[in-house]
Amino acid sequence: MPAHVAESDSPTDPLAHERAHLAASRAALRAMREDVQALDIRDVTANWVNAVVLQAQIDDRIKALADLSHTPLFFGRLDYLHAVGGELAEGAEGEQFYIGRRHVHDAAGDPMVIDWRAPVSQPYYQASPKNPQDVGLRRRFGYTGGELTAYEDEHLTDPEETTRTSRLLQAEIERPRVGPMRDIVATIQPEQDEIVRSGLGGTVCVQGGPGTGKTAVGLHRVAYLLYAHRERLARTGTLVVGPNRSFLHYIEQVLPALGELEVKQATVDDLVTAQVEVRGTDGAAAAVIKGDARMAQVLRRAIRSHVTPPAEPVVVVRGSRRWRVPVHELAEMVDELLSRDMRYGSAHEALPQRIAHAVLVRMEEAGEAPDDRVQNAVARNPAVKAAVKAIWPAVDPAKLVLRLLSDAEFLAAHSRDLLTADEQKQILWAKPARSVKSVKWSAADAVLIDEAHDLVARTHSLGHVVLDEAQDLSPMQYRAVGRRCSTGSATVLGDLAQGTTPWSTQSWEQALFHLGKADAVVEELTAGFRVPREVIAYASRLLPEISPGLAPVESVRESPGSLVVREVAGPDVLAAAVVAACEESLDHEGSIGLIAADARIPALAEALAGAGHSWLSPGEETSAESRLTLVPASLAKGLEYDYVVLDEPAAVVDGEPDERTGLRRLYVALTRAVSGLTVVHAAELPAALR
Repeated sequence: MPAHVAESDSPTDPLAHERAHLAASRAALRAMREDVQALDIRDVTANWVNAVVLQAQIDDRIKALADLSHTPLFFGRLDYLHAVGGELAEGAEGEQFYIGRRHVHDAAGDPMVIDWRAPVSQPYYQASPKNPQDVGLRRRFGYTGGELTAYEDEHLTDPEETTRTSRLLQAEIERPRVGPMRDIVATIQPEQDEIVRSGLGGTVCVQGGPGTGKTAVGLHRVAYLLYAHRERLARTGTLVVGPNRSFLHYIEQVLPALGELEVKQATVDDLVTAQVEVRGTDGAAAAVIKGDARMAQVLRRAIRSHVTPPAEPVVVVRGSRRWRVPVHELAEMVDELLSRDMRYGSAHEALPQRIAHAVLVRMEEAGEAPDDRVQNAVARNPAVKAAVKAIWPAVDPAKLVLRLLSDAEFLAAHSRDLLTADEQKQILWAKPARSVKSVKWSAADAVLIDEAHDLVARTHSLGHVVLDEAQDLSPMQYRAVGRRCSTGSATVLGDLAQGTTPWSTQSWEQALFHLGKADAVVEELTAGFRVPREVIAYASRLLPEISPGLAPVESVRESPGSLVVREVAGPDVLAAAVVAACEESLDHEGSIGLIAADARIPALAEALAGAGHSWLSPGEETSAESRLTLVPASLAKGLEYDYVVLDEPAAVVDGEPDERTGLRRLYVALTRAVSGLTVVHAAELPAALR
């Protein structure tokens, strides 16, 4: 029997049965939440600390069990041909399972909704007529305003059934955007599902063009890993790293909607500025050099240069006895610590214990019986402390970077054979700062300081890190993220064609090497589900210029008329024409993004205000008052809108330091639309688009 869509309010229709199950499931979820709210922990905690921790866990559980009225509790149903028992069925003995965002059970503990991450749910995403995986029927549900209004069946074992695009699936993908990014659990495709469910042990890199769902795949992989390895990741932690605050605000509701509340979010700048405040900027040339992986070796040489060979013996006086450790023995200790390649700070702490141990050996040879307390006392002896200060002094990471960037001789000594004289000149400050507090550190400087901190003391590693828009990171930034998951794994997401920084990576092999995950698996998503075919084809004209050899996205969405390119008579009427295009877009349902070169934003803001339109900033939720967002091209990456108006493509290109970066920025701007794109220009379009 072919797939069909049914819509009916008849009580005899299966739709009534499904609505009843939805109502019962919501009631069961409400009861689950009330049971947690009713817990009394007064008599089960040993002290107030335990009580606070347990109450926090209970509060998180209550939040995770919230019933979001605008979010369908379940979106599909699987009817297996045979009973599924054991672990796969999460205790259920039946052969029919409703698939949803979280597990819901009734008062008897029987499941009413199965978590989409459970093994028994996987055929919902993977089964097909060619490989039904014991599924007789897959049912998809359609919702309108939170109400179940339609269903669509696929009889996977019916010989007449063929693989086809689901109408409800398509409708869900095309549903208007009215706020931050939403989850895609109802629309995950087989190739996406394979990445989502890949194991915790390995790092996965996803190359995906616009609209292929790579960001959603990365976020859903975190949700899946937290489901499959919750205890381990609860101990080690998880983190999502995004390109900027607007992007993080845009995606911040995805994981909570899936019941995951503990995943932290940060930008790379957030990670490296805990120790230093960024108040300055670098020119492109200096930033590229500071972000080069060679700087890690420069820092390593500079920090190890503080180690000075011992010049005199250590003499420890205890009572009437004097214990002497000769220079050659001290030198052996230093050489041994250097050869072990320990963190500088760890070796600084180990050296006094090494010296104290040598003294204790002499004490024992003299017939004494010292213990650990004596060794610790000797390690704190003024003579030992003075020797350590002279041989292996403590190093302040910020002061080290300050000296490198302000002392030409110090920089030259430690960048020999690494940086050219011209490169050294590029990163040296014209006016050296007097102290760490007076420095106007740049973002690239903060990454250098973070690297130096890691050379002194190991950076704490998390269990899993998601790195989005990864193509824009410098090698030193990759290293900064990599040490946050040095003992864990990562999901790396990006598109080489959207690299818009002067230091953006040219290949994932290079990026993964700097991240410390050279053995990662690289997956490529080429099927587009968001951007209409006309729009992505137009934007893909730029690919030969910006990323030769990269396969263009093949959009599965046909939307005739989704692309309009409108030339106006001159710059004097451009702003008015752009406002008019926005007004046309506002006639449609959903969100509208007006994207323009950063320098053009003030003029467009004035034009919008003059026409009586209010607007939002990138990442803000649309509201009844405004569905229009004014987006600087530099912040457009990762965002999406139902309709996009793109102002003056040539200005977007000209706003970048070089043409290739400008064309990449334009490629990003052209691919933010879900339903329609209007390009308005007065200047000549870039040659690749003509």
